[in-house]
Amino acid sequence: MKAFTQLDGLVAPMDRANVDTDLIIPKQFLKSIKRSGFGPNLFDELRYLDEGKPDADCSQRPLNPDFPLNFPRYQGASILLARENFGCGSSREHAPWALEGFGIRAVIAPSFADIFRSNCFKNGLLPIALSAATVDGLFSAMYALEGYRLTVDLEQQIISTPAGDTIGFEVDAFRRDCLLKGLDDIGITLQSEGAIRAFETGHRERFPWVFETLEV
Repeated sequence: MKAFTQLDGLVAPMDRANVDTDLIIPKQFLKSIKRSGFGPNLFDELRYLDEGKPDADCSQRPLNPDFPLNFPRYQGASILLARENFGCGSSREHAPWALEGFGIRAVIAPSFADIFRSNCFKNGLLPIALSAATVDGLFSAMYALEGYRLTVDLEQQIISTPAGDTIGFEVDAFRRDCLLKGLDDIGITLQSEGAIRAFETGHRERFPWVFETLEV
């Protein structure tokens, strides 16, 4: 998993509440369990004017000119500014895969669905919950200034704005440590690789018959 320490990124809006995971990555694209390749279908129903189909060449599809993520000013954004209850709906891990595949590394919103929030941390994506009033202020500043960027410092748990203001945020200490070190669930387990190998060796020595090859 890619580590998250500090991010200086362009901000893009998803200015609606209750964005569910089927809107983030529609169900027809869930055939693969690989973590890559979902970026072109992020918000598929909103980004394109035609019906999204698996394995279609998205570079040839007509874009929706009214969808903000298609606006030139938001191209290359790595921070998504959203409204409350972002990531609600089904618990598909493909949702953070699609966001990360698009280039999003942090999502700022007043609240997140619990399972989506957990899936973000497990896939190198930082969900930041701020008060609704603070998020309103960020939306206003972003709309007013083209090229609006924020700097997110996970170690210090601070967001810095172009105006020189700082906004503190809270992240669970364990999740923060995992993101800083780039550790997903497998990476966390592998930290104990030596102990696991020692246990397996001892287990084999204590119960050798379990590991005997049966002759047919």
